[in-house]
Amino acid sequence: MAVKPRPRAEKPRNYDGRTRVEQARRRRAHVLELARRAFLTHGYGGTTLGAIAAEAGVSVETIHKTFGGKSGLVRAIYERGLAGSAPTPAPVRSDTMSASEPDPRALVHHWGALTAEVAPLVAPILLLVRAASATDPDLVALLAEADEQRLARMTRNAKVLAKRGFLRAGISLQSARDVMWTCTAPELYELLVLRRGWTARKFGEFVGKTLETVLLPSSGPLR
Repeated sequence: MAVKPRPRAEKPRNYDGRTRVEQARRRRAHVLELARRAFLTHGYGGTTLGAIAAEAGVSVETIHKTFGGKSGLVRAIYERGLAGSAPTPAPVRSDTMSASEPDPRALVHHWGALTAEVAPLVAPILLLVRAASATDPDLVALLAEADEQRLARMTRNAKVLAKRGFLRAGISLQSARDVMWTCTAPELYELLVLRRGWTARKFGEFVGKTLETVLLPSSGPLR
């Protein structure tokens, strides 16, 4: 009697974990972008998680689990904006430039360009948070945290200028920090871009020129 060959066992499918991670990343980014548009169009109080979930094609429960509710969603939008729009996060690019750029004027204008990139993503959200913080304690905490983060970043930048001998004589570390903190405030973006109609590029050039004029020694043109 002929022996029947054993059926060949199917090889287990190799599950590509990277594909799943990438799909989750894209879905998260999609939810955040839809939520950002909704918040800026309808305000914090006028935006519901149900509406965001329906437009994104996910459940409200998924948004709660992923972001921790409405205020958590706003926080995630803010944190994503801090990275800027390039593949390398803006703070990393700033630190790299701070460590390698020999020309102080090129450095502060680079900071101005980064401000022009990040401010349109972050400032409107912080202004939204400021307006809604009266009714949500979580947003009060986020607003204070954002303020402290920006102050810490400007303190580091001021220390770079001081350590490398770039500061104008008579400008203290604290004054340099405060000037940069003011130039990157969402309120300044609100005044010049949202209310006076400046472009983000013009705003960034203004920030760079202000830092150059106020903080750096007078000298010739950029090298």
